Amino acid sequence: MLHSLAVISTLFCISSLAAAGSMAFFRNTGSSCPAHYTEWAGTPHAPFSAGPLHIPTMRPPPECRSFTSAAVEKELSRISAQITDPDIRQLFINIMPNTLDTAIAWHYPGGTKDKLDYPYTFVITGDINAQWTRDSTNQLLPLLPYAAADASLNTLIAGLVNMQAEQIAAYPFANAYKPPARSGLVPGENGWAKGDTVHPPFDLHTVFEAKFEIDSLAAFFKLSTAFWRQQQQQDADSLLDMGVWRRAVTIAVELLVQLQAPTFDSEQRLTDATVRFVRTANTPTESSFGGGRGNPIRRTGMVRTLFRPSDDSVIFPFLVPANAMLAVELRALADILDKTGDTTIASRSRRLAEDITHGIYEFGTAEHPKYGHVFAYEVDGYGSRLLMDDANVPSLLALPYLGFVNATDQIYQNTRRMLLSPDNPWYFSNGTSGLLNGIGSPHTGFRKVWPMSIAIQALTSDDQQEIVDAVRVLAASTAGLGLMHESVDIDSANGNSFTRPWFAWCNGVVSELITRVVSEYPGLL
Repeated sequence: MLHSLAVISTLFCISSLAAAGSMAFFRNTGSSCPAHYTEWAGTPHAPFSAGPLHIPTMRPPPECRSFTSAAVEKELSRISAQITDPDIRQLFINIMPNTLDTAIAWHYPGGTKDKLDYPYTFVITGDINAQWTRDSTNQLLPLLPYAAADASLNTLIAGLVNMQAEQIAAYPFANAYKPPARSGLVPGENGWAKGDTVHPPFDLHTVFEAKFEIDSLAAFFKLSTAFWRQQQQQDADSLLDMGVWRRAVTIAVELLVQLQAPTFDSEQRLTDATVRFVRTANTPTESSFGGGRGNPIRRTGMVRTLFRPSDDSVIFPFLVPANAMLAVELRALADILDKTGDTTIASRSRRLAEDITHGIYEFGTAEHPKYGHVFAYEVDGYGSRLLMDDANVPSLLALPYLGFVNATDQIYQNTRRMLLSPDNPWYFSNGTSGLLNGIGSPHTGFRKVWPMSIAIQALTSDDQQEIVDAVRVLAASTAGLGLMHESVDIDSANGNSFTRPWFAWCNGVVSELITRVVSEYPGLL
């Protein structure tokens, strides 16, 4: 039986830092610097690009930036010089360094031989003062190639690996964390979290939100292994707290193995839930089914989750794209663990990756009457399948980007045609006159396309026209503010109706797209 979902989700507001804490976003708190980048992001600043879109200059003044990398500045100049379209060039200049400019809330470089000898970095997602594991990985990962030429950037990224490891070792069930007390930052407050009923319980002083999302753990693995690959082992050992990192990895892998278990045992008795989440809210996507443990599942080899990367609850607990990402990253993790001598957990990681991959192909696909053999978005092992996609990554559209399949894979191509059509209930189009055609999310409701999905569509394509059209549409979607937003109402002119003025993750993804286009298709932009 094929299921589809159409749920309107209302957004809720989460308070940002108090004024004193907001100042920590910028190096200089003098009168020339905004108290909070949200203020800066909401107003276009001169000079403007010479193209028809008149893209403003949205980088904060140099003295106000939260981190500066000479290598990134050099690459920014090199790449932007190869973009002939003035609007796209200015957009790229705004978004490529956005996380460094605005979202490094705290960085301790280490090296003082005290209890904080290793570096630590706390990266906020943008207009919410908390560190999402998934977002922070995606914010800094596109900058990793430049870290080989910049020791300070390398240390910054190592600090994020250490910060994520510390957080996950202490509580692996959260999607977002508060800054550590030693940072001196005033933590943001999540008004919902105080009323959440969660098992295992969490510490409100360290956890911002305790929605369990398996892609958060996959994101931790991804950043860790990517950083390790770029280092000599002794360099990695000097920058990473390997004791904490090993503990975090072991906890995460063992947890994922537990979450392969079915809801009922062979005698139909309930098995251990492992994790539960209940929130009293007026939108169903904010809480979990089954008293917080999720809808029933049978063993498939995949790992169950409670929430999607959109922070919305799943319908069926086996979220296929998140499992696909896990399979890829567990294999990469195992290779690193072999090198560090952690062969037992390496073998466990490889076996888990094989279980997941087998489960996806046996239980995570469906025969569609129009498109043929396709990947499902969510399944339960009983035969129920949800055919849709959400803009947030990991998504089905992003499977080649995640490294799970080649873009030419026939099942993926069938799935892609389904996803980029009205047969995906979360694909929205306003026809040829619409500003955007693309995939949205229950998180933001109907007829709101996420620019991230358009970037992923281009990043998984080799059609030059499709790619350049996507970049131009993205440049035209900023409401004249020159930054990427979370979602854009397709019925609004020039993207003037949008959510989240400061969304660093999407800025990173779109800058990654433009960087790739300049490299692979010189002269296209």
